[in-house]
Amino acid sequence: MDLFDLFTLLIVATALFSYLNTRLLKLPGAIGVMVLSLGVSLLLNSLNSIRPEWLQIVRETVAQIDFDRVVFDIMLSFLLFAGAFHTDVAQLRVERRSVILFAFVGVMLSTFLIGSGLYLLADWLALNLSYPICLLFGALISPTDPIAVLGILTKFKLPESVKINIVGESLFNDGVGVVVFATIYQVVLNGADSISGGEIAWLFIKEAGGGVVLGLAIGYGLFFALRSIDHYQTEVIITVAAVMGGYLLARYLHVSGPLAMVVAGLLMGHNAQPNVMSELTEEYVDRFWETIDVILNALLFVLIGFELLLIDFEITQWTIYVLVVLLVLISRYIAILLPFSLARRWLDLDDKAPLMLTWGGLRGGLSVALALSIDPSVPEKDFIVTITYAVVLFSVIGQGLTMERLIRRLYPGQ
Repeated sequence: MDLFDLFTLLIVATALFSYLNTRLLKLPGAIGVMVLSLGVSLLLNSLNSIRPEWLQIVRETVAQIDFDRVVFDIMLSFLLFAGAFHTDVAQLRVERRSVILFAFVGVMLSTFLIGSGLYLLADWLALNLSYPICLLFGALISPTDPIAVLGILTKFKLPESVKINIVGESLFNDGVGVVVFATIYQVVLNGADSISGGEIAWLFIKEAGGGVVLGLAIGYGLFFALRSIDHYQTEVIITVAAVMGGYLLARYLHVSGPLAMVVAGLLMGHNAQPNVMSELTEEYVDRFWETIDVILNALLFVLIGFELLLIDFEITQWTIYVLVVLLVLISRYIAILLPFSLARRWLDLDDKAPLMLTWGGLRGGLSVALALSIDPSVPEKDFIVTITYAVVLFSVIGQGLTMERLIRRLYPGQ
């Protein structure tokens, strides 16, 4: 099947699932389409005993989708830019201390806690996992995804400080998580002796700092370009070119593309909209990026659902799946609670925030893409992919579908 046919089928499936969810299930968009795509995947898997050749054809079709490349090279840049573009920068500035604290310190701490916990768990269950591999899993599962929970949060009058922390942290910790993952991945591939502590620190600073600097350059470049014209069609094209070209440039410069897109999107939304765009242009640019965000989010979660066809879950290993899910949740809570407690006097958050940030910190396509990007030469790859998928499934379905109940309990009357 050629690329256009495959893309067409995905778009048709996404549109169909979105329609059925809106018409029948009435779940938050991302969760609804993922539930339906998972249901279709399970139905197709049940055909294995009846017509195995049909299932094989479907699996081969799904296998043609290079999931990690689709997410990294296409979707992530658009999703992060769109998310940052629609973020309330004024409120984010007020909450900058907690957002930075949770996005940077929280990801580091979560990576260490999950990695160390998995290493001890693996030793207890007689699984042969090295400590760097366990840390690699900690790095790829630590970034949170705001997409699935945003549809729920908008229905309730949550304290703005909590809402902006969930969204803002997720935007930045995606970029930080990718940098941490890339750093640990070098150790996994080349060995701990091949890279010094100083080199690790420099790699992190170069990736993260370079991404922020590039994002500033892209954002201010957009600002000056859009200020010089007033033609909404051209201005929409310029924003698309900035995202695609900027992300490509980040790859060649070996800096963090995700962080660059977040910074550029924040600058664009904060400076360009009120200062350089006409009212008509602002409406068209805003609607364009909102539509792109909705389409790609739905498509991403349809892809996650269909990936189930390629994941070989071992029913006999359900214990490890449950334990890893619990490990990730507990580590996330500690990684939020510890810096929250130490910096409590400087943060504008109530005591319920750590629990809300923990349960609202859903894992999504980025974690799956990072797991799938691991080279097949790494013998533990299949195991890492499987437990990553188990955590993502629980996160989106379990946490996502119970978010409303938690919000009502923590913030009654909201």
